Amino acid sequence: MAENAAGPVARRDESARQVVASFDEYADAERAVDHLADAQFDVSSVAIIGRELQYVEQVVGRLDYAGAAWRGAAAGAVPGAVIGWIFGLFNWIQPLITGLVLAGYGLILGAALGAVIGVALHAMQRGRRDFHAVAGLQPKYYDVVGDVEVAQRAREILTGRNEKE
Repeated sequence: MAENAAGPVARRDESARQVVASFDEYADAERAVDHLADAQFDVSSVAIIGRELQYVEQVVGRLDYAGAAWRGAAAGAVPGAVIGWIFGLFNWIQPLITGLVLAGYGLILGAALGAVIGVALHAMQRGRRDFHAVAGLQPKYYDVVGDVEVAQRAREILTGRNEKE
């Protein structure tokens, strides 16, 4: 929904929506929508929207040469095995045995090449990033929003005032 000087404006492909309830945790917003569904409310007109996104990078540990080699080996082993297996399938006489043997060789060579590349990339960093982290966007709170036509009814259901209009 866009806003102009007069207030919120709905796009052509999107109906206008109002906040029905706000929650600090996603699980609470999910339970609210589940409660609406249990009350036979048309939940296709409801959405959960995360607001005030912040970038969070959770550090999970140090990264040294051994860790870089291990991560590189794991990343190289799978593609190596798949490529070896595909090449093995081209053998018309014994495709299963040849595929498994070449998959094994591909796994070993892919792991070795991946380990070398992992160590080389870690060495090129020169100590600037000696840690491993998982990153993602995390909202501060979650809004349950509904189409304008049904938002008031959804609020009534969630607050316990379940009378019909």
